[in-house]
Amino acid sequence: MSALPRVLTVAGSDSGGGAGIQADLKTMLALGVHGMSVITAVTAQNSLGVQGAWELPVEAVREQYRSVVGDIGVQAVKTGMLASAELVETVAELIAGTDAPAVVDPVGVSKHGDALLAVSALDSVRTKLLPVATVATPNLDEVAQLTGVRVESEPDLRRAAAAVLEYGPRWALIKGGHLPGEAVDLLTDGSEEHWLRAPRHDNRHTHGTGCTLASAIASELAKGRSVPEAVTAAKEYVTGAIAAGFPLGGGIGPVDHGWMFRPGSPAA
Repeated sequence: MSALPRVLTVAGSDSGGGAGIQADLKTMLALGVHGMSVITAVTAQNSLGVQGAWELPVEAVREQYRSVVGDIGVQAVKTGMLASAELVETVAELIAGTDAPAVVDPVGVSKHGDALLAVSALDSVRTKLLPVATVATPNLDEVAQLTGVRVESEPDLRRAAAAVLEYGPRWALIKGGHLPGEAVDLLTDGSEEHWLRAPRHDNRHTHGTGCTLASAIASELAKGRSVPEAVTAAKEYVTGAIAAGFPLGGGIGPVDHGWMFRPGSPAA
């Protein structure tokens, strides 16, 4: 038997299971790749918010990464919560030495508005992490945090993408999910553009959306798809997951990573 495509997520743990490492591994399983993990931080987190977060030592992150890549190998890497400048710079250095595409989700705040990245780490994201990204996937808040560009309407997505691309990623995917109307994202490498549109589902249970999308892109890249093909497939997957998001606890529930396998699903 041949091995499945292998994807490594470098991110924080979400004890509630809706985002972070947990969302990444569920997404990878659903999309038919072998998921592996480097845990960068542990959070106490539920549907109401993040009650606490603890970074792992840089050496622990480095050794997890080297352990997996050195023996098992990877076809794609995805990053999420990195928390500090030291962690950002360490992970950027590791990715630079890995022959695989990298999807960088520059996580700044949680769905509930809790800070997950130190302000002092922003410059390291700009100058160290984004330059090694195959695809960067910021949402509108993260675009503003990193570039100062504020997106108020769909035409502003081009300006946001240009500002992100200045930091060096090969492709920028600007997620316009916070805009009114349909859910529209812009994928561009500065020369070609792909506008990705999906209906907006009236469902508040969207915890883990960004982690899920970035992991889905990495999974599709690991299968050998081009960036536009991978992002298009990932958008379709996450749209279905959002539509099937379910209540959990007293706050914002998660998207459903296994929606394709539920009875009645078009993919079932």
